[in-house]
Amino acid sequence: MTKLEAPGALDGIRVIDLSTVVLGPWAAQMMGDMGADVIKVETPEGDMTRYAGPSRNKGMAAFFLGTNRNKRSVVLNLRSAEGQEALARLVAGADVLLHNFRPKVAAKLGITHDRFAKDNPRLIYCATYGFRGDGPMADNAAYDDIIQAASGVADLQTVTSDQPRFVPTIMADKTSSLALLSAVLAAIIHRERGGSGQAIEVPMFETMVDFVMVEHLAGAAFDPPEGGMGYQRLLNTMRKPYATTDGYLAVLPYTDANWRDFFRIADRGDLAADPRFKDHATRIAHSQEVYGFLAEIVATRATAEWERDLAKAGIPVQAVLSKEDLLTNEQLLATGFWRFAEHPTEGRIRMTDPPARFSASPSAIRRLQPRLGEHSAEILGEAGYTADEIAALFAAGASKPAA
Repeated sequence: MTKLEAPGALDGIRVIDLSTVVLGPWAAQMMGDMGADVIKVETPEGDMTRYAGPSRNKGMAAFFLGTNRNKRSVVLNLRSAEGQEALARLVAGADVLLHNFRPKVAAKLGITHDRFAKDNPRLIYCATYGFRGDGPMADNAAYDDIIQAASGVADLQTVTSDQPRFVPTIMADKTSSLALLSAVLAAIIHRERGGSGQAIEVPMFETMVDFVMVEHLAGAAFDPPEGGMGYQRLLNTMRKPYATTDGYLAVLPYTDANWRDFFRIADRGDLAADPRFKDHATRIAHSQEVYGFLAEIVATRATAEWERDLAKAGIPVQAVLSKEDLLTNEQLLATGFWRFAEHPTEGRIRMTDPPARFSASPSAIRRLQPRLGEHSAEILGEAGYTADEIAALFAAGASKPAA
C-alpha cells in the first residue's frame, strides 16, 4: 500500500459497489485508486471472480485480485429483508451506488433510484448492464462474448479469419467500464456544481456500438448514405504485424513524410514515386496493395534493425510483445508500473499501477484486495448497527464476517 501526504481526487466520496465480474468492479476499483471509499457489497457466496483463475487461498483468485483493490468487503444477503434494510442504511450515507442487475431483477430486489433517492437526493445511482432499459432486449442476459457478437466486434474479425471470432480480451466489459467511470465522474461534477444526484444508465451494447461506429459508420454517416460502411484502411487482410527475419513488427508510416523516410530507409526509391503512395487518400484507396508492399519490405530485415532505423526517423514502430514480455518491459519497469505488495493472506502479489498520474491528487493503492466479508462488522457499525445487532444479522444469514 502507498502512504501519501495528498488525498486522491475522489477523497471523501463513498461508493457502494453491488456489481460483479468486471464491468462494474473495474470502474469501482479505479474510483478507489482515485481515493474513493469503495464498499464492495457481496452475496454470501461472493463475487464469482473470487474463484476464477490461479489462487493461493479459496476465494482470492487472480481474476478477483485484478479488479478489487482499494475496496472493503461487506456481505449482505439482498434476498432477505434484513439484508435489504442494511443496504438502505449504507446507501443513505453514500455518494454513488453502482449495480449491474438487469432492470427486472433490480426492481424485484428493490434496488431502484426512486427508492434510495427519497432518503438521499444527492445519490448518484448508476445501473450498468447489457442493453438500454427501454428497449426490447432490456432484460437479455449479457456478458462480454454476447456484446462482442451483438455490437459488430466479432464480425469485424472476419477480415483476417474464416469466421466471426471474439477478441481474446474482455473488450466489451472493459470498454464499457471506462464509459461507466466517465459517466459517474461527470455526475459527481454536476452535483458538486450545485446540481442534484441523478440516475445513470450505462448499457454495454449501445456503448460498444458507439465504439465500433466511430470509424466504421463511414458512408452511413450521411442520409442518404455516401458509400458503404467501414473504414477501409482497417478492413484490410494485410493490416497485421509483419514478419521480420526473426520476429514480428508493427510499423505504421502514416504521414507523407513518414512514407518518404520509410522508402529511403528501405532503399525503395522506386515506390516513392508510385502514385498509389502519393498521399493519405490514395494510400487508403489502395490500402491492400500498400500493406502488401510493407509486408514484403519488412520481411527483409531483423526486428531490432527496423526498430532502430525507423524510430530514429520518427516512424511509428513497435516489436510485437507477448504477455510474458510485458513483465520485463523496460518502459513499464522504468515507470514503476508493476507494483508488488505483501498481502496479509495471499503473500507477495503483483499489481498494475494506476495508469493516470495526478500532480496534486495522486491515485494510489491504499488498500489491498479484501477477503469475502472482511469488513462486514466494520461497515455495518459505520451504518449505525450495534454489536448485538451485527451479531443478529450474522446469525440470521443476512450478513457474515470473513471466514
